[in-house]
Amino acid sequence: MPAVNPFTTRPELKGTFGMVASTHWLASAAGMAMLEAGGNAFDAAVAAGFVLQVVEPHMNGPGGDVVGLYHHAASGATRVVCGQGGAPAAATLQRYSDLGLDAVPGTGFLAAVVPGAMDAWLLLLAEHGSLDLATVLAPAIGYADRGFPLVGQAAAAIAGVADLFRTHWPTSAAVYLPGDRLPEAGRLARNPVLAAFYRRLLDEAAAGGGDRAQAVHRARAAFYRGFAAEAIDRFCRTEAMDTTGRPHAGLLSADDLAGWSAHTEDPVSVDVGPLTVCKPGPWTQGPVFLQQLRLLEHGPDLAALDPQGPDFVHRIVESAKLALADREAYYGDPAHVDVPLETLLSADYAAARARLIGDAADHTLRPGTIPGCEPVMPVLPTLTAEDRARIAALGGGEPTRGPAVAERPLAPALGPPTGDTCHLDVVDRFGNMVAMTPSGGWLQSSPVVPELGFALGTRGQMFSLTPGTASALAPGRRPRTTLSATLVLDRDRQPCMAFGTPGGDQQDQWTVTFFLRWLHHGLGLQQAIDMPSFHTNHAPSSFWPHQPTPGEIAVETRLPAATLSALEARGHRLLHAGDWALGRLCAVARTTDPDGTLLHAASNPRLMQGYAVGR
Repeated sequence: MPAVNPFTTRPELKGTFGMVASTHWLASAAGMAMLEAGGNAFDAAVAAGFVLQVVEPHMNGPGGDVVGLYHHAASGATRVVCGQGGAPAAATLQRYSDLGLDAVPGTGFLAAVVPGAMDAWLLLLAEHGSLDLATVLAPAIGYADRGFPLVGQAAAAIAGVADLFRTHWPTSAAVYLPGDRLPEAGRLARNPVLAAFYRRLLDEAAAGGGDRAQAVHRARAAFYRGFAAEAIDRFCRTEAMDTTGRPHAGLLSADDLAGWSAHTEDPVSVDVGPLTVCKPGPWTQGPVFLQQLRLLEHGPDLAALDPQGPDFVHRIVESAKLALADREAYYGDPAHVDVPLETLLSADYAAARARLIGDAADHTLRPGTIPGCEPVMPVLPTLTAEDRARIAALGGGEPTRGPAVAERPLAPALGPPTGDTCHLDVVDRFGNMVAMTPSGGWLQSSPVVPELGFALGTRGQMFSLTPGTASALAPGRRPRTTLSATLVLDRDRQPCMAFGTPGGDQQDQWTVTFFLRWLHHGLGLQQAIDMPSFHTNHAPSSFWPHQPTPGEIAVETRLPAATLSALEARGHRLLHAGDWALGRLCAVARTTDPDGTLLHAASNPRLMQGYAVGR
């Protein structure tokens, strides 16, 4: 096997006090400030999460969602954080059928579910944090009020939907096109309305006695049963243009917000040697990661394969295709549908599925067969030429498109990249570890709620409108979200690694490759992040308009030319995405030996905004 280049784009950080890695340097710095102030990993994660809402508005916001995992050192508990809200009470299949829709729109009010991010962050702070809400919110308020340097991708996102804002979403234009001018990358941008929203939360939190946690719970109530819920309800009763090409009012109501709250639950896990890999359940795509690990146990020894070679890439891609096909067939909200997860993660099922992997690329969607659990596959929406022409102009549904996708010959062009998702990881000196993936409420997803300064999310587009599918729309159900962090425990059930990435359907592909290179090839965190990445676009997209691109692999062109040629010879259709285009990974780790405990962190160089800090 060829030697791996030891050079990395930045150092893998090592220390003993604390580490924060995220998709934006200001969020990482804010998290580290909480650790320096005496806070723990939960304080740091929440502060970083609020800063991400401000500085990456094209990637997430208070009206969006967050999914994550944490290990709480004092209790020894490893838990999943569910900040994914459910569908409104009025969101029925019949309601969308009456509107003449075969899919939930990718933008606008009809795709809104209960915003889950705010309650999840506040729940995490109330239950496990140590600092008060004013301290944790201070960095976000400061950036929203006094300004933050706008990253290039955010400026491009705003430019891409500027005409939509001017023509149809004036409340968004008021925030993102001040003076009717396009913002410039690198210049200070502000959102004083968002700052005022955060300050009102603090005022509501302070309006009563009790301890720190009780104050945080009052802020939760102010959002979900108070002024924020009322503003969201009023705004959803108006109409907004969406990807259908027609304006629609929303279905989300104040009652929907009042009846929902974030919660924690046990993770789903599989053992890999001495390690236990923990993921969120099948209301996310998280078990896709675990299914791939199971499939890859059957086949060549991955450690013996070149981590940039065609055999390695082919095996991972074909395993991903099988796992993603099962996602389409079986995954949904287990509180409402039966998901045969025990079978999907079983050794026997994986062995049978792995036998389908041959030497050539497969171009079909092949979900597994589980006796007594015959799946109903979602019917994909039909796109006319008119539909394809208006997608980019009306914001699109997918915020994670790469730079080369507009040139793809096999699927409709969806315009330039306009956004993504976020991720952050924290480990502290006390042994706590947190991995969180916030997303939704993108500035290009829905018009800004004028009193609050942020947009609602559009996660409802991930529901199927095909009756009987596991991911079918129904009131109160969680959409099958793509958000999916990872936390790994060692043989002593102690946290040893947390990581994740933005990237929609690619999240549980890029992270699998990263993890396998770290596990089997001895790469450090930063080496594994830097190494050329790839993913398949074979399965239907979770985002509107859900179109698949059978047999396609997006590849970073830093992969060896011999690897790319060999993949094409096997029947893979290659989409050349550029040298540094795929993957937005962050990671932290914790290693212990007789000399003591060492903390590690690494971050993604792509887009030139992710950063890790620590000491």
